[in-house]
Formats: sequence, C-alpha cells, structure tokens
Amino acid sequence: MAPYTPARFIDLHVVQPVPASLLNRGEDNEPKSMLYGGVMRSMVSPQAWKRAIRMDMEQELGEHAVRTRNLPLKVAEALTQASWPAELATFAGAQVVRSASMSGLSIETAQKGITSALLYIRRDSLDQLTDLCQEHRQALEEGLAEQQAVAVDTKERKKTGKKDDSTPAVLPTKQVAAIIKQRTATINLFGRMLAEVADAGIDGAVQIAPAFTVHQSDAQPDYFTAVEDWSLPGQSGSAHLQTGFFTTGVLYRYTTVNLTELTTNLDGDHNRALHLLTLYARTFIDSLPQAKRTSTAPHTLPHLAHYTVRDRRPVSYAAAFERPVRHAHGGGHTRPAIEALSEYARQISRLFGTRHLVAAGHAALDETPLDHLGARHDSFDALADALTAAATGKETT
Repeated sequence: MAPYTPARFIDLHVVQPVPASLLNRGEDNEPKSMLYGGVMRSMVSPQAWKRAIRMDMEQELGEHAVRTRNLPLKVAEALTQASWPAELATFAGAQVVRSASMSGLSIETAQKGITSALLYIRRDSLDQLTDLCQEHRQALEEGLAEQQAVAVDTKERKKTGKKDDSTPAVLPTKQVAAIIKQRTATINLFGRMLAEVADAGIDGAVQIAPAFTVHQSDAQPDYFTAVEDWSLPGQSGSAHLQTGFFTTGVLYRYTTVNLTELTTNLDGDHNRALHLLTLYARTFIDSLPQAKRTSTAPHTLPHLAHYTVRDRRPVSYAAAFERPVRHAHGGGHTRPAIEALSEYARQISRLFGTRHLVAAGHAALDETPLDHLGARHDSFDALADALTAAATGKETT
C-alpha cells in the first residue's frame, strides 16, 4: 500500500514582484503574454521555470541529468577522443540508439542520426555507454565490416527519415536499455516520456503552472544603442541600434507535488521522498529563470509563499487574480495581491470545506497578520521544513 492513501498533495503558492525583466520570450523574441480576465498579463512558461528549478536542484544534489537528441553524436565524439577511428566511432554511436530496444530508437538520418525524441537521461550515462562500446569493440568492428559489405539504400532512408531497421543490433539491448532507463532525483520529480524503451517512461510527481502577473502588464519598449569605441575620422553615431522589450509586475506562481507519486517513483523510499520534497519547496521559492539576466538583473525574492497539504486533489488559487488586482493607494500591487490570495483561500475553505485540508502555512516579508493562510513561519526555510512535516501528519509551527 502507498504510504499516503488517499494521495497526498502539497500545493505551493508564491507572490513575487519582478522589476524590468525578460524572463521568458516567445518566437517573436518578445516577452510571453496571456489574456486572462479580459486583460493582457505577462507570463513565464512552466518549462522555463522548471529548467531553472532542475538546474538548481541538480547542483545542490550533485546528481545531473541531461535532455538531448545528440546521444549518438556524443558517444561517437567520446570514442573519437579515445583514439577510435572516426567511422567506427560513428557506427558505435548509431548502435547505441539501434540497440536500445528490439527495434531501436527512431532517428533523423538527415540530421546526422540524432534521435527523433528528446531523451532525458542521467548525465553519466554517456560514460557508461562509452565503456560498454569499449567492452564490445570487437563486435562493433565486425558489425561495421558487415555493414560496409552490404548494399544499403541510404537514398530512400534519407528521403523517408525512418530508422534503419535493416541494421542489426550489435550491442546488448538489455544493458543499453538499463543504462538509458536509469533515473535521477529530478527525473523522478518531473517524469519522463520515452515510449520506445520499455519501462523507461515515468509519470511526473510535480506539476507547475504558468506564472503570470496579477494585474495588466504590457510589454514595454527599450530602445538602446551601442557606442563605437574605435570610431574612424568623420564617423559618428552608434555601432548598433535596437529596440528590445521588457515587462514588470507581480507574479503569481503555483506548483503542486504528489507525494504519493514521488514515493512510488523512488521505489517506496519514504525518507528520500521527504528530503526531495523539502529541497523542491526551497528551490521553487528561490529559483528564477536566467534569460536576459546580464541586462536586467531581476534577482528579486518572493514576498509571500503559502502552502497547503491536501488529500484527494490539489487546488490552484489562480482564480484569485482573474479580476486584475488594483494597485494600492499610492502605488504597488504586492500587498493587494497577497490580500487577494488570503481572501480567496478563505472563500475556498468556506465553499468546499476543510475536511481534505491537512495543513496550511505561510511566510511573508510583511509581518502584517494573514488570517486565512494558516500558520505563520519566520522564514522560507522554516516553511519548507514545516510543509514536509505536515505532509507526514506531523505538523510543526
């Protein structure tokens, strides 16, 4: 039986003011936005924030994963650096993906044989796969010789973009698949899709919503120039002219962790799940996407973090801001946003009841009491410890 039945969900709600920034841009190179409540809001995609969280967590844990389509190329590069002939190294890299399953991983032959799907694997898998190729070098040499002796219709394969099913697997499939299926803490948290290798996929225990401003926020132009320091005689003006865009605003951020799912992903390791929950909470609060950081330095911290521990299902408070928050008298959206969040929490508890609400708490920059956000904690670290304890039914103050 799962350690938490029914499922245990930990929701984190964050209110964070961010000055001029470009945390996340779209294909037009302008800040991402969304229409909500009839007004345009600045938005940061969950993928952008998830990457920032993943990088920070992996640095803290010393346990790194990598998302890549270049696995066969990286294997070939590593073998070439180990003095393998280039043709044999390339064949070995291709064999890694060919031997990953009975039919192999799909590849893009027109793009140097990169994988069609983005793989999410342990970073040290590259070393393990390279060592495996070293161990089976004779078989790879024989396989390459056999391939060279057989006429292959490469023209048709390049036209269709299909994997070469005529090439037999040389490396041991079970060993290659076992290496690719290995997981890290962040893979267990965020999940992985890889249908071509049996049992490699895993459901994510974490969900992250797009962050958005609680008020209307339009992209603002920033016309800038770069001066030519070595101007020639008679030359005037700037060496570079451009208009960039930035946004400002107070963001609402939300994530939820399914502690039951995370424990299952960790093969029932309850203590490891709790450790990752604490670290994830701290990292989610502290993390920040790094786009355009050298020219905006938007390194603010949240002014409020609020958690709830629930069974049955998570609950987002995004609807608290469907009606855009009006700035306070004299300016500022942060305090009105926090008050709107607190009031919405009260209304949700009234409407749906609290029988599935296990615990709640908050930490805030402003020491003004917030009656509807649960126990008050003095710091974000204390809040992370408290939510983890509360998730086990051992709530602390």
